[in-house]
Amino acid sequence: MIRKATHADRSRISEVRLAVRENQLSAASVSKVETTANWIFENATFWVWEEAGAVQGFSVADPRDGTIFGLFIHPDYEGRGLARALLPLACEDLRAAGFAAATLTTGPGTRAERFYRENGWEETGRQDNGEIIFQKAL
Repeated sequence: MIRKATHADRSRISEVRLAVRENQLSAASVSKVETTANWIFENATFWVWEEAGAVQGFSVADPRDGTIFGLFIHPDYEGRGLARALLPLACEDLRAAGFAAATLTTGPGTRAERFYRENGWEETGRQDNGEIIFQKAL
């Protein structure tokens, strides 16, 4: 079941985020991610996939800057289509906020890179740290 997250989902969303095999948070990133997540919980939407009585994946956009802030699936649920179902909801949130395109970044050589390329995202550049910048028209 896909639904909007509630504050009660917050701890499980964090568990899913920390369980991923790729794009793990560095210690330096934790506070920035937490600050952004706090703002989004208060002002926007986390979309969650609930199965077996728990959140197993989520997508979230930041309507302040037009970015996909996160798309994470618990490793036990990867490869089941959760990401393909959740990502369009975050993109729709950006479109509703007035953006014509969504932007995100991910590491090169990752499953995420392949996923975004296979789903119509276009590489528009690289960050200084090598992360790929992707964009998709909404």
